[in-house]
Amino acid sequence: MTEVLQGINACLIGVAVPIVLMVMGIYFTVYLRGFHLFHPLRCLSVMLRPRKDASRRGVSPFRAVTLALAGTLGVGNLVGVAGAIACGGPGAVFWMLLSAFLAMLLKYAEIVLALRYRVSVADGYRGGAMYYILALFRRMRLPRVGQCLAALFAVLCVIDSLSMGCIIQMNAVGSALSGVLPFPRAAIGVVITLLVLAVTMLGGRRISALTERLVPLMTLAYLVLSLAVLVLRREALPSAIASVWENAFRADSAVYGIGGFLFSRAVRYGVMRGLMSNEAGCGTAPIAHAESDAASPAEQGIWGIFEVFADTILLCSLTAAVILVSYDSLASLGDDGMLITMRAYGAVLGRSAEMVIALLVFFFGFATVICWSHYGVSALAYLTSSPMLRRGYLLLYALSAFYGVLAAPSTVFALSDFALGVMTAINLAMLFALRREVKEETQKLWEGREER
Repeated sequence: MTEVLQGINACLIGVAVPIVLMVMGIYFTVYLRGFHLFHPLRCLSVMLRPRKDASRRGVSPFRAVTLALAGTLGVGNLVGVAGAIACGGPGAVFWMLLSAFLAMLLKYAEIVLALRYRVSVADGYRGGAMYYILALFRRMRLPRVGQCLAALFAVLCVIDSLSMGCIIQMNAVGSALSGVLPFPRAAIGVVITLLVLAVTMLGGRRISALTERLVPLMTLAYLVLSLAVLVLRREALPSAIASVWENAFRADSAVYGIGGFLFSRAVRYGVMRGLMSNEAGCGTAPIAHAESDAASPAEQGIWGIFEVFADTILLCSLTAAVILVSYDSLASLGDDGMLITMRAYGAVLGRSAEMVIALLVFFFGFATVICWSHYGVSALAYLTSSPMLRRGYLLLYALSAFYGVLAAPSTVFALSDFALGVMTAINLAMLFALRREVKEETQKLWEGREER
């Protein structure tokens, strides 16, 4: 089975999906006139706009984006970039950043649609790709097709939450912590499993409240650590930046750079592999954003653009810079992204920095795990309202975390890649089919015609 899935994935996520993502990113950038690039201050003013008329049924736009960021700021931001550089050279960073700029409006579009077609529930709102898939096919008078496709997306989301969102993330966490803590991996796994079970049982509102505090703190810690390295190695920074441009147009740099952006949430070359950096286009982050009480879909979409900026433009760029200023001494480490990243910080700040990076790997990975548990619960809620199945899923999720700390066989990677690739293909088709609704909501925002 693993060989079959790997063969399918070689074509699906190795070639087809990355190409379509890039093409769709270019299309939406042109279609929406690249407003995020030409009018960044206007976008910022929308994000900072007071919420005087917020319904308060949902969560704040900032809390919604921190929940989504918890899902995207996985360990790949620390070690996925290292894998891309190790395989594609410094030029990979250029393509990573270019891909991020193109993906911003894909994230924007799917968030706009998620808010436009979300539904009200007892404790707020629920939305995501499942809901706008169903709405599109109902409008086309093909409700059964929509039901089947939306259900397929939800099932794949549940599968990916267990594999990529939990097992693979926890495997990286286990690898990092076992290297710096004097405890067996099984003991680490028990502690993490109990933490995951305790937090995931809190429910969506409390999970988003936790990520609202956790994400800014762990991001700030990583920023401080990275800037400290760059200040101490400032004499090497100009040559590191120059190497990015000089190597950007080598064939292998382009291939691995785009791959590093698209698949850097888990390290394809090293401890983890095969996952998207900021989930733009795959339809999962809109589940978090749909819970926002933003005044309009387009306003929350702007926060999605910020999400891509924070995830890839900011954090991945800092990781790349830290690695490149010491890359001459790191090249001999091969393609082990975890080891490269830890040594990059340790070489400048000392061995204690490696301990801090290991702890940050835990926090980034843990945040991703609790976010993806929420995605899985939301997808399951679309399929069934059974509370027993929800409790069973959360128990299975916690057990998957323990399994992930101990091992992550190739079958799990292959299944995760397959699920994510199919979800992305379905979602991109929906974004294109509903592009006029995205443009309509965008025009409402900029023309001041949204209801207040």
